[in-house]
Amino acid sequence: PRVMSLVVLTALAGMLSAPGSLHPIVGFASLTAIAIGAGASGALNMWWDADIDGRMARTRLRAVPNGVIAPKEALWFGLVLSFLSVLTLAAVANLLAGALLAFTIFYYAVIYTMWLKRRTPQNIVIGGAAGALPPIVGCAATTGSVTWDSVWLFAIIFMWTPPHFWALALVKMRDYERVGVPMMPNVYGPARTRLEILIYSLILAPLGLVPFFTGIGGWIYGAAALGLGIGLCVYALRVYLVRDGVDANKRAMGLFGYSILYLFALFGILVVEHGFGLLTRFGL
Repeated sequence: PRVMSLVVLTALAGMLSAPGSLHPIVGFASLTAIAIGAGASGALNMWWDADIDGRMARTRLRAVPNGVIAPKEALWFGLVLSFLSVLTLAAVANLLAGALLAFTIFYYAVIYTMWLKRRTPQNIVIGGAAGALPPIVGCAATTGSVTWDSVWLFAIIFMWTPPHFWALALVKMRDYERVGVPMMPNVYGPARTRLEILIYSLILAPLGLVPFFTGIGGWIYGAAALGLGIGLCVYALRVYLVRDGVDANKRAMGLFGYSILYLFALFGILVVEHGFGLLTRFGL
């Protein structure tokens, strides 16, 4: 549910910031279908990864490795949800939105989970495209097309994913090492991971300002993106500079938590600006 809340928020931002309008009932049904599609992806991921989830401290209490749900039940649950979510979105919105949702589920469940995750330390980089697609799906639900603005929103989430997840991986690297998942810290080492976190963060901070310059984000968004981007770079620099001991793990988890706030804030402000008309109300 925590991951799904971010999917719903970014998809909603894509819907509301797209040109044109969407009937509230159609919009709600579309957003529900996208949320169910995200749940389907998660169910399929947990079915496939049950063997390693049960051996990792972070995931051992998930329903399948914990014995609450049988693997076959998780598989069929995920497949049925996938079919119904795609069918619903295609019916209430349009075929392009349904096709994009189907591609998102396939990308996450098959390309990332089944293919990339256990084969390459770039799994998060390449696989991150699945988590970045909801704004494009939301835009397609509203307009029946893919706009450049939705592509910029995709790019922000895509560039956000590696520093966000690698910060956690620095702390949990022994977990991944034990189950044979080639995450960046346990393949190239913590030092290389910290450098890449800093590089991605330095690229992400100015990228987060693009919606302001393209016009889909107002002055409130622009000010927030600037301040939050600077904060992100400071957190990443702190992670880069402190490399050993308990303090290093604290700083990595600090960046992990801040990165969640960063993305929620940016897309939440877009939703508020477009959904509640704060730009007009404040004369911005």
